Amino acid sequence: MSFNILIVDDSPAMRRVVRRVMDISGVDVGKYMEAGNGLEALTVLRSDWVDLIMTDINMPEMDGEELLIEVRKDPMLSSIPVLVVSTDRSDARAKQMISLGADGYVSKPFMPATLSGEMYRLLGGTPDESF
Repeated sequence: MSFNILIVDDSPAMRRVVRRVMDISGVDVGKYMEAGNGLEALTVLRSDWVDLIMTDINMPEMDGEELLIEVRKDPMLSSIPVLVVSTDRSDARAKQMISLGADGYVSKPFMPATLSGEMYRLLGGTPDESF
């Protein structure tokens, strides 16, 4: 079974890093989608099937917190797992994002195993099984 992943980050380089980590993790990705901010992400979410959202927090136009709030209040999107991937390493910020509905939080820079472990957890698999 393949999964569609939406990567939301204003840095094209970071989006490439996330894609690379997912590629080497062995997850069968059907389609990668990318957005540079929350507004772009909402457009993608309303036009394509997405199994997992990985979002940064600090972005122009609509940040990751605003995106998370919008996703959680939309009945068509609210069940999609959201993994926050951010440079903000504070426990307070992580707890805040979790309280708003994030399903996980990974700080940048991250170890590939940390990101892939969270991805497997949210998609319901294990690193030892093939998706």
